Amino acid sequence: MAKQYETIIGLEVHVELATKTKIFCGCSTQFGGAPNTHTCPVCTGMPGSLPVLNKKVLEYAVAVGLATNCEITRFSKFDRKNYFYPDNPQDYQISQLYLPICRNGHVEIETAGGKKNIRIHEIHMEEDAGKLVHDEWNDTSLVDFNRSGVPLIEIVSEPDMRTGEEVIAYLEKLRMTIQYLGASDCKLNEGSMRADVNLSVREVGSDKLGTRTEMKNINSFKAISHAIEGERQRQIELIEEGKAVIQETRRWDDNKESSHSMRSKEDAQDYRYFPDPDLVPIVISDEFLESIRKNQPEMQPEKIERYIREYGIPEYDAGILTNSKKMADFFEETVSICNKPKKVSNWLMTETLRLQKENGMEQDEIPFSARNLAAIIDLADDGTVNNTVAKEVFEQVFKDDIDPNKYVEEHGLKSVSDEGELRAIIEDVIAKNPQAVEDYHNGKKKAAGALVGQTMKATKGKANPAVINKILQELL
Repeated sequence: MAKQYETIIGLEVHVELATKTKIFCGCSTQFGGAPNTHTCPVCTGMPGSLPVLNKKVLEYAVAVGLATNCEITRFSKFDRKNYFYPDNPQDYQISQLYLPICRNGHVEIETAGGKKNIRIHEIHMEEDAGKLVHDEWNDTSLVDFNRSGVPLIEIVSEPDMRTGEEVIAYLEKLRMTIQYLGASDCKLNEGSMRADVNLSVREVGSDKLGTRTEMKNINSFKAISHAIEGERQRQIELIEEGKAVIQETRRWDDNKESSHSMRSKEDAQDYRYFPDPDLVPIVISDEFLESIRKNQPEMQPEKIERYIREYGIPEYDAGILTNSKKMADFFEETVSICNKPKKVSNWLMTETLRLQKENGMEQDEIPFSARNLAAIIDLADDGTVNNTVAKEVFEQVFKDDIDPNKYVEEHGLKSVSDEGELRAIIEDVIAKNPQAVEDYHNGKKKAAGALVGQTMKATKGKANPAVINKILQELL
């Protein structure tokens, strides 16, 4: 019988924090900018320059720790991680090994297999490195230090995940939590959230861990799923062939759907860590911790409860709306304008999500204003336009964020609700469709639908369906 294998996965997730300035200097953290313009002697590692911790970095790190059920280290220090690489200007990275800011946390995930806790070993603060730009034309590499010194937290999980589905659920939970805190935008495509996947396989029933490999900086959920499946298969094949899995760092190539070896995996001693002599220890007072705790925002579980209670929205809908903080904020802003929570929820859950999907957009990419969505809801609600027209107008709002009231006026889209005008149109439709009238009188009630359709056609889709039905019933 073929051997069964179990996959053991742990993640190291790097998150770029949303501070305006870098972790140890006053340079801008803004994405983009001409190379080497967001730099100073500190973040380019000039001898004699001294780092000073950005307090906001500490606040964000503690907030993330509290939201992920971590213990906060009350006496914390920075360490030097020594290694040479051209984009690492000091030849060391300031990080935390011995006394990281947060430890022993967990987040709860939900998958098809049910709920599960993924433990967090630690969260530590560190600085990002610069960026190498390879110029293939001149066969040279150039270095841009704009990113050097950008503040990061690294969230290190325990090896508690067993499938790609669990990994994605964990990452989505982390991303949502951090976005709710405003600590980072967590955009994988811009590198503000990056995941290193540590993976090993072992025979089912064994309690001994296999040799793990690490795949670096994978920047999309799809690529992470592919990388996990690809590396799992590669390791199983090696074991089945009687070969050893080598502990190493591998790079996943999403285009080729395969990974290749970068370097042998280092252990902590390879980096010769020692406490950074230029930075004082961080002592966290009760007052500081309490102020962070007090300022924690309303998170998804509380929001869901409140939406059900205050707005009468089904739990499923509340769960979808609050999956993205931006969508939740947008929902609340629209409700504050038009005071129609169920209708706002319906428009976001159906039309908005549909158009986002069609345009390959994320749930937090909302290209129109709350005021314009509220205006469409009001126009449909008071009968100024019918639902079909409202959806057409919404497509324009989604595309160009136009003013719905002006658009309806300029394109003559107002509903034909004048009973006298509609009665004349319906009488004409009845006169031209004797067969449908006869079918109706012979008990085929569906024939009335054909007459409604003809009336809508005659009014170019602008008639109010409720008024049509009322007059039609009278005349028939």
